[in-house]
Amino acid sequence: MKRRTAREKALQALFQYDLGQIEPMEAIRNVLQTDEIDPFLQKVVLGTIEHLEEIDATLRKHLEKWTLERVAAVDRAILRLAVYEMMYEEEIPTNVSLNEAIELAKKFSDSQSNRFINGVLSKVLQTMK
Repeated sequence: MKRRTAREKALQALFQYDLGQIEPMEAIRNVLQTDEIDPFLQKVVLGTIEHLEEIDATLRKHLEKWTLERVAAVDRAILRLAVYEMMYEEEIPTNVSLNEAIELAKKFSDSQSNRFINGVLSKVLQTMK
């Protein structure tokens, strides 16, 4: 599975986890059409959930005039996935994580979300440097 596809599936699994409060592995199995689970997909979903408190705290610092709970569920999942990659996946360049998040927003969210996601993640990136 290509990483872009794995990120799309990870987004869908994180969305299910967030809204449905289902087990992470069940959410992963729900989004796959095969019994074979991609290692990168599993790693980013479980990693995001494992570090959710730190990720959410980071996002809250960089949301202006918004609470994390008010952010659309799809956008919240995209932001969480991207921040996980930026903070914990050292082999993935941060600009790749940022660009992939913007592409996910273009595909799965509304027409304004990609700019919102870019703005929030750019602020996160600035404080990481």
